[in-house]
Amino acid sequence: MARNSSLPITIAQVTKTYGKVFALDHVDLHIKSGEFLTLLGPSGSGKTTLLTVLAGFTRPDGGSLKFGDAEMITVPPHKRDVGMVFQNYALFPHMTVAGNVAFPLKLRGVVGAESARRVERALEMVRLGGYGARGVDQLSGGQRQRVALARAIVFEPRIMLMDEPLSALDKQLREHMQIELRQLHEQLGMTTVYVTHDQREALTMSDRIAVINGGRIMQLDTPRRIYERPANRFVAEFIGESTFVPLTVAAGRLMLAGQPLQTAEPLPADGPRLLMLRPERLRVLAHSEDPGPGFNLLAATLAATVYQGDSSLLQVALLDGTRLQVRSASIGAAAPTEPGRALRLALAVQDTVLLPPDGAPA
Repeated sequence: MARNSSLPITIAQVTKTYGKVFALDHVDLHIKSGEFLTLLGPSGSGKTTLLTVLAGFTRPDGGSLKFGDAEMITVPPHKRDVGMVFQNYALFPHMTVAGNVAFPLKLRGVVGAESARRVERALEMVRLGGYGARGVDQLSGGQRQRVALARAIVFEPRIMLMDEPLSALDKQLREHMQIELRQLHEQLGMTTVYVTHDQREALTMSDRIAVINGGRIMQLDTPRRIYERPANRFVAEFIGESTFVPLTVAAGRLMLAGQPLQTAEPLPADGPRLLMLRPERLRVLAHSEDPGPGFNLLAATLAATVYQGDSSLLQVALLDGTRLQVRSASIGAAAPTEPGRALRLALAVQDTVLLPPDGAPA
């Protein structure tokens, strides 16, 4: 299967309401040609609505949608020429594997030897070569997911849409298929829009992530930037674990529990801010250990330790009573367990991240 010339997608001021509720609130989004972009958000955030607008199943109330230079708002789904993988796979139970994969080709008038060649090629790409004669009911969940993928790529679309295609799989198979999907994307080069509510899945697979809430895009960025430099508290809470400490920048200084803090980026203007602390970025120092330059040091007291297998979660209190969480790897030195023990914590300056106060725009 030849690598396709993919298409960029441009969404401008797309709005969709249900009564007085905005499912999509004037969404602007440009998806690059050949990009793997994930729409990430909680249930009801608008991510699936946006995907169905792209597919043509939902007609927005206003705005523009372009594939390349072509306006698509009024184009029906079957003429958009996009591949689609659904959450429940939507396979035909009365057809063989080959029959399912060949269905999009049949709709496009491709039959006979050419259809058989393309079907087998698509099945080989998803590692199901030789499975064409089997019934769908003879397949495992992971194999059915691969059939759905083969059906979506068999006609060589330039845009692929995926609606939580791995949600029905168990954890181990899901993680394996994340890598396989990413590798298939790199091989085919199709512009891919992927919907999920799974944060780790989005971080693993995406070139960029659009975090959506309340029908609005909260942040659009690379996985690393989304995780390490969230735009606001919602994004920080939705991606990974965090503790948020209200602080005030005063006279160009930032203090936490009576101790000065340095940040990697210039301090904002005086006023309230939120300090975001990722538990795994805080480190418990050994006795008299010097972390070297580039670290903020915090004195704390251990309140409790929770063993969680590959790591332990420490509940600690700073000198002013502020409660934090610290994640300590279970390998190497054991995590401290004695409540009341005095600790010294190190936080890299580059991991000292300030966010807008609650309710303020980024």
